[in-house]
Amino acid sequence: MRRARAVSPFFRAVYRIVRRVPAGRVVTYGQVAELAGRPRAARAVGQALRALGEGRERAVPWHRVVNASGKISERDLFGAEIQRERLEAEGVPFEVDGRIDLDEARWVVPIRRAPVSRQPRARTQPAT
Repeated sequence: MRRARAVSPFFRAVYRIVRRVPAGRVVTYGQVAELAGRPRAARAVGQALRALGEGRERAVPWHRVVNASGKISERDLFGAEIQRERLEAEGVPFEVDGRIDLDEARWVVPIRRAPVSRQPRARTQPAT
């Protein structure tokens, strides 16, 4: 019997964010990384999506994540073709050069940042 591998908290955050992307919209790897609290981890988002098992692949709409240029990142012979077919079926328009107009199709969500803790400054007493 195969044991399921533990999924890292970052990967879980990526899956949770990608599940929120509505049909007909896309996000970039960098956008997902930013929303997950690791703004410089776009490549790790790609790793998380590649690590999806068969069961999770159906539950996480991985096809809605594209690169910063609005293009589908090549992963294997059929992955890019499948991704484009799924996006087109959802109504995402492609330009002639294969790019997606991110101004039109990007899912825009306000980035929630952790509140900055405001601790009162210690008052310094004048020297006497």
